[in-house]
Amino acid sequence: MMLSLAFPYALLLLPLPYLVWRFMPPYHTKSAAIRIPFFREITEATGLSPRDGASVLMRQRLQTIAAILCWGLVVVGLARPELLGQKINMEKAARDMMLAVDISGSMDARDMRDADGKPLQRLQMVKDVVGDFISERDGDRIGLIVLGTKAYVQTPFTEDLQSTAELLNETQVGMAGPDTAIGDAIGLSIRTFESSEVDQRLLVLLSDGADTSSMMSPVNAAEIAAQEGVSIYTIGVGNPSGSGDDRVDLGALEDVAKRGGGAFYYAEDKEGLANIYAEIEALNPRITETVTFQPRQPLGWIAFGLSMLIAFLTSAWLHFKTRRRGA
Repeated sequence: MMLSLAFPYALLLLPLPYLVWRFMPPYHTKSAAIRIPFFREITEATGLSPRDGASVLMRQRLQTIAAILCWGLVVVGLARPELLGQKINMEKAARDMMLAVDISGSMDARDMRDADGKPLQRLQMVKDVVGDFISERDGDRIGLIVLGTKAYVQTPFTEDLQSTAELLNETQVGMAGPDTAIGDAIGLSIRTFESSEVDQRLLVLLSDGADTSSMMSPVNAAEIAAQEGVSIYTIGVGNPSGSGDDRVDLGALEDVAKRGGGAFYYAEDKEGLANIYAEIEALNPRITETVTFQPRQPLGWIAFGLSMLIAFLTSAWLHFKTRRRGA
């Protein structure tokens, strides 16, 4: 603990009352008087000595001491004394990462494999791996977008990673519509990144790559994202040899990543998807900045309170003393 003054220049006001008393003329008041030509005779007859009509009132010693103490305490209060605690250094990540997860109808296909080789739903595999990935991003700000026929911000950028992981785990196939709007998801990510003030901005897009309902083409959206400083990493999920709506369009995802200044990956199984996330993390090491915080406890109110208490006690004592004399 250490005592400090937030505004020490206020102490320059300490000699102000003395300077006023030393160099300013006394305060004068005017009162009505009668001028008579035989003033000297009256004073001689009454036995009084003539004095100046104006006089300077003198304070009692108690008043002078109280005035000095009150002024000193007020100046100390204006200097804002503070009790400083120990400095606390906090590392803050200077990276924002947006996760765009496809929850369209095609993500219900069970063409992925778990560690035992059993069939696994595409979306469930994404949930398992992405949930672990989110929990390891301590210090980063993570955002979540889900996309189907339309794209929606599930969570804006936040450091509450647990809530983000829980919201991802609660998503179900088809919640955002049966189609896939990759271009709209990228456009929504760009708008979300507009509130970001950091330099490192990443968009990780997980989809089967078959865009079917976007208002803007994914390639054009990716080019705009690159201009805005957003790097796009795309991950293809599913079987590229599938048929119909379940077929993974790897070429589209690769083109989006190329235009977005990032990289394209293909996940064949759960383990492969985890390795992809580790590689993305290695290519984009987290940038951190150190923020120093020092707790401050203001103490100026104590000085102001003491000055008021001294003034009150002095006034009460003088009032009591005057009444006793009058009695």
